[in-house]
Amino acid sequence: MSANSTKSIYFALGANSSIAVAKSFAAWITGSGAMLAEAIHSFADSGNQLLLLLGLKQAGKPSDESHPLGYGKSTYFWSFIVALILFSMGGMFSLYEGIHKLQHPTELVKPEWAIGVLIFAIIAEGISMWGALREIRKVQYGRPLWRWFRESRQSELIVVFGEDLAALVGLVLALAAIVATIITGNPAWDAMGTIAIGVLLLLIAIAIGVEVKELLIGESADPVIKKEMLHFLHQQEAVAEVYNLITLQMGGDIMVAVKARMSGTNEADTMIENINQIERSFRSRFREVKWLFFEPDNRD
Repeated sequence: MSANSTKSIYFALGANSSIAVAKSFAAWITGSGAMLAEAIHSFADSGNQLLLLLGLKQAGKPSDESHPLGYGKSTYFWSFIVALILFSMGGMFSLYEGIHKLQHPTELVKPEWAIGVLIFAIIAEGISMWGALREIRKVQYGRPLWRWFRESRQSELIVVFGEDLAALVGLVLALAAIVATIITGNPAWDAMGTIAIGVLLLLIAIAIGVEVKELLIGESADPVIKKEMLHFLHQQEAVAEVYNLITLQMGGDIMVAVKARMSGTNEADTMIENINQIERSFRSRFREVKWLFFEPDNRD
């Protein structure tokens, strides 16, 4: 079963767009730096989702003479751009705003507006996270979330999950900062909440950027999928030994190269037919495989 990244992106886009407008209004009413940082974060996230959709659309273009392996890696490029935006517009701006508010504190006005908006945003982001997790579970294969994050080859799903996680934790930090400000009457809590949000966004943006960078350079298929491929080849009667299995993830498609020793007859026609049969069965079992190269040999 494959995950539908587009669904999770639309969930996130709908949530972030409505939240961004609500946060902006609350930031204007209350003068909260934490709320302003959250509003900028949500607007950046909304733009990020549009970039991810653009990447998926470009990745679907058919291969041509200039790009014989297609445009699948377009999703990795735009995912990396999203990580940069999250780092700069989200993390760096929040740090700047927090430090500025710490040096020039201002009293909150009508903080109940901010609290109401934050509660609404937590509910909306929770729905977005539910949509992302629902798709992640299809390809999680029982792994912990942190391990899936490190091993997944769906950059757009990695980005959506990272953004949703940053948004939910950031909202809780903003809510805690505003409540602390109300209780103590000290606006420094709001500023410190803004700084904490900035640090959170920077850390998650760096984590996303590191994972997407590996995909841009070129990574194999998901380790779980690659293990299943190797098991499938070992089950084929015509295959005596698998010398090597190389996979390369190209967006939603996979390129596979197999080097193996064939069993049975050495007649060329029979060997070719056996290989053709294995390739047909292999493609039927692993439908994400778009390119398959099978090399018979008698030694590694």
